[in-house]
Amino acid sequence: MQQSQNKITQLFTIQYPIIQAGMIWHSGWKLASAVSNCGGLGLIGAGSMYPDILRENIQKCKQATDKPFGVNVPMLYPNLDEVIQIILEEGVKIVFTSAGNPKTYTETLQKEGLKVAHVVSSTKFAMKCEDAGVDAIVAEGFEAGGHNGRDETTTFCLIPNVRKHISKPLIAAGGIALGSQMKAAMILGADGVQIGSRFAATVEASAHENWKQKITQLQEGDTHLTLKELAPVRMVKNKFFNELEDIYNVGRNKESLIASLGRARAKKGMFEGDMEDGELEIGQVSALIDDILPVDAVFRNLLKEFEEANNPSL
Repeated sequence: MQQSQNKITQLFTIQYPIIQAGMIWHSGWKLASAVSNCGGLGLIGAGSMYPDILRENIQKCKQATDKPFGVNVPMLYPNLDEVIQIILEEGVKIVFTSAGNPKTYTETLQKEGLKVAHVVSSTKFAMKCEDAGVDAIVAEGFEAGGHNGRDETTTFCLIPNVRKHISKPLIAAGGIALGSQMKAAMILGADGVQIGSRFAATVEASAHENWKQKITQLQEGDTHLTLKELAPVRMVKNKFFNELEDIYNVGRNKESLIASLGRARAKKGMFEGDMEDGELEIGQVSALIDDILPVDAVFRNLLKEFEEANNPSL
């Protein structure tokens, strides 16, 4: 991939327009610093960290890389004001917000010199982000793992429509694990890509080895978007997923769904390695992931595949 600057590389002062998603239970300082050291933008996932753990991860990331990195902040989590204060105190320069109103913290962060990107799943919300003054917009399609949009718009339908309606730098997310997919997203109007699932199955990801191995075994149709009554999430079909389906089969009882979900289900699955009773969040593109690789190998593959997409004769 050519190292010529575009809107995303200029905005974040990085070498390649590749962002690592700030995934809960995966995106600690080891993953974020490895991605940043390879020329992308690593993100620490604050959503699965108590404030003191977040501070520790930021400090360790600063020691492990001298390149830019950021923090992903899901706004549906508690302790938000404390999280934002830690980010400011530790001198983080980039924040990605999601699952909430982009106006809540954008101005506060920008006044302190931070760059702010916000994740959306529709053109309507992308336009609200532009009105809120964010520095970049992540448009995430229905294919993505973890918390998702309710409209089920796929990435390759979403990106060109968002591009038509906004002028801010645009990052495509959802269903991207290959350099050829990255190229396709940029042809459709994205300035860069955010990649989650492929970085989940890396040596540096903080998830449990059982879960990383499971990712490499998944096939088409092994994930499903559910829990729209609460917060839509794409997860693997396992024993826990089937328990949720049983609740749906006897009626959409929101209270029963909340009771079954529990606060620790995602930790139990992705961090502690319980493949049956844990919540396993991953994107549809997991069907293309066959191995657990170091981050630098993932980068080499992405860049090689991107160049091959540019020059099919290679």
